[in-house]
Amino acid sequence: MWFKNLQLHRFSAPWSPGADAVEASLAKHAFFPGTSLEMQTQGWASPRDNGQLVHTVGRQMLLTLRTEKKLLPATVVNQVTKRAAPEIEEQQGYKPGRKQIKELKEQVTEELLPRAFSIRRDTRVWIDPDNGWLAIDAASAAKADEVRGMLFKALDPLPLANLHVNQSPVAAMTDWLSTDIAPTGFTVDQEIELQSGAESKATVRYVRHPLDAEDLRRHISGGKRCTRLAMTWNDRVSFVLTDSLAIKRVAPLDVIKEQADNTVSDEDERFDSDFTLMAGELAGMLGDLTEALGGERKA
Repeated sequence: MWFKNLQLHRFSAPWSPGADAVEASLAKHAFFPGTSLEMQTQGWASPRDNGQLVHTVGRQMLLTLRTEKKLLPATVVNQVTKRAAPEIEEQQGYKPGRKQIKELKEQVTEELLPRAFSIRRDTRVWIDPDNGWLAIDAASAAKADEVRGMLFKALDPLPLANLHVNQSPVAAMTDWLSTDIAPTGFTVDQEIELQSGAESKATVRYVRHPLDAEDLRRHISGGKRCTRLAMTWNDRVSFVLTDSLAIKRVAPLDVIKEQADNTVSDEDERFDSDFTLMAGELAGMLGDLTEALGGERKA
């Protein structure tokens, strides 16, 4: 149930609508399977497939944005169009022009769509109103932007902003490596990326490799800065911090897995227990990480 990625956002003003109010707002933009002629459809779906669009445990909320997309590669459309073009040329006595080819492609696409396969992608959103966090489980900023746009469309007003800190992740990570001193509560793991600020963007990566402090300082003194850094928080959660303040490859460690309530046999209770554990651990980690980056900077 753990999120693998955290695209972080903060509530810029108090936000505390109840689950019923959020449910009613999301219902206006609920997911429905697309028609045979729709390339893509999006909407809010039930995180537990029980009809409820908002899953709550205490005041913690879990949402799911579902995207259904038809798989119709451009190469297939182009091949069918290419085969059809000679027939048009024979009928009208001259080669079809650009406008006609464009119209032909649109016709081919419309004919092929009903036979195209569909894939679904669910993207989860965790809302922690008590600590002011909203996190999207998306690996890329583009996917997070897509989800955020749907959130703004469904929940209005939504006083949401990106997390801003007083020290940039690049400056902080570079300092931790150059001084060989990790912030309190964190340890540096065996994966880093150092990149030059020069036009060449020369990059050095360490993956599952012992980190030599002297080698790192030499790279840093040569102008390279840390853009990705694997870390562990309190021996409980491992993750990779990026230069854009996105958190990737989040994973609970054994101490948390052992802490999980193994006596729970009911699937729904197990899910709620895991969600509560995740929310509590990540809220603590995010608070400490924000502090390690100089504290939150108010816009």
